[in-house]
Amino acid sequence: MQSPAKRRSPGWVLAAALLGISFAGPLVRLSSADPLAIAVWRLGFSLIIVSVALLVTGQWREWRILTAREAAFAISGGIALAFHFWAWNTSIHLTTIAASVTLVSLQPPIVIAISAVFLREVPTRRQVAGIALAVIGAMVIAIPAWRENTGSGPTGALLGNMLAISAAVTAAIYYTIGRRLRTKYGIWSYVGLCYGACWATLLMMAWVTRIQLTPQPPREIAIFAGLAVGPMLLGHTGLNWALKYMPAYVVNLIVLGEPLGATILGALIPSIRQIPSAMTVLGGAVVLSGVILAASATVSGRAAQG
Repeated sequence: MQSPAKRRSPGWVLAAALLGISFAGPLVRLSSADPLAIAVWRLGFSLIIVSVALLVTGQWREWRILTAREAAFAISGGIALAFHFWAWNTSIHLTTIAASVTLVSLQPPIVIAISAVFLREVPTRRQVAGIALAVIGAMVIAIPAWRENTGSGPTGALLGNMLAISAAVTAAIYYTIGRRLRTKYGIWSYVGLCYGACWATLLMMAWVTRIQLTPQPPREIAIFAGLAVGPMLLGHTGLNWALKYMPAYVVNLIVLGEPLGATILGALIPSIRQIPSAMTVLGGAVVLSGVILAASATVSGRAAQG
């Protein structure tokens, strides 16, 4: 007989998470606030909702059994997430949405390496093939931005692309730590610690760099709230929920679909109006094929285990 964990199918949660994270790029692009300010407000609004969930569910009681080692891991995950947000928010304003969300979604290969070393979770050949195909598609999407900005200065798109890559590395660390802790702790007790550490780190970064966090106009507040509800709670929290039931490199596959969603939204929103090129459409098809291949391998593997 299957255990409850094996019977659970996080597919619908991952689909909702993909929808949530797809709004991140366009919303950040619409904001005129400093990248650090965006991240601070985003996490602040998110923590209000997380705090209510902790009180309602009573999961805050799980912190009583938290070991010093586990607390250190949760705080490290929050710090990695803080640097991820800073680097990625900055990259969005330096390069195109398609290039930024594509490069930051190159997390699965990094997650695979970290998971294999520290979690002893190794993907199948079919999963690796699907991830590799999706990564190739992601690179195809980013090619036009690289060509367009060849020879630009250090403050141009090249720096934006580099920041997006660094954001991918820190996100991979964050997801791998989440996989380790979510097997023991509930979703709200875990994200309460992780998001709290992230917010504290962002506040310290803003203080050191003397970034003005207040006041903010109503338009910016609305954008920050949208980032908290969509990309943060629906997106990140949904992915963290799935980490309890699936390896980090499988859950992380969903971020490879973000360039498709973000690029479509970037084209539809009038104030952004970034029409995807033929290369973006081609790359998106390749990404989707890779995700389907890897996901089907994962489903087959889970069925075989059952």
